[in-house]
Amino acid sequence: MNLKNHIRVLGIDDSPFTFDEKEVSVVGVVTRLPSYIEGILHFKVTVDGNDATLKLIETLNASRFKPQIRAVLMDGIALGGFNVVDIQKVFESTGVPVVTITRDEPDLSSMKKALREHVTEWESRYELIEKTRVHKVSTSHKDIHVACVGLNDREANTIISKSTVRGCIPEAIRVAHLVASGMKTGESRGKA
Repeated sequence: MNLKNHIRVLGIDDSPFTFDEKEVSVVGVVTRLPSYIEGILHFKVTVDGNDATLKLIETLNASRFKPQIRAVLMDGIALGGFNVVDIQKVFESTGVPVVTITRDEPDLSSMKKALREHVTEWESRYELIEKTRVHKVSTSHKDIHVACVGLNDREANTIISKSTVRGCIPEAIRVAHLVASGMKTGESRGKA
């Protein structure tokens, strides 16, 4: 993959929600690296549902920005609670590589327990999480944990490095978080 300095990425994050809600808003921010915002996408997914993969594929494939996007950067592998995204399927259906980023190392046993207790058909969701290989990336701020499909670890690390302005989270994800939380609460809050 050609990783010139000003490639475009799509950062994805969901808005705050409660488990009493049916749907959660998801915001995508198209960013030309490192931090120039070129567009905003929006879609909704079911809280703890199983439609996040399809909704992300549909939104990306329908977007006028798609031909320019070189990677989708997600805050974790799930949206709206345990609406787990099949990142391999997103890549196969869109042709756009996907990178997930979390601050903390995934605790598979805790995730399995929570899925079992709260979600029907938990086994298929857990399989998606379990089969996703995560590697640690050191940043000047703190270590993060990354999974990727459609590009190798070095390419994913380069995109993360080039797209992170401050802290350890790429700017596209950080801005998606701010927009999504502002849409929900009237004012942005928290950190991606």
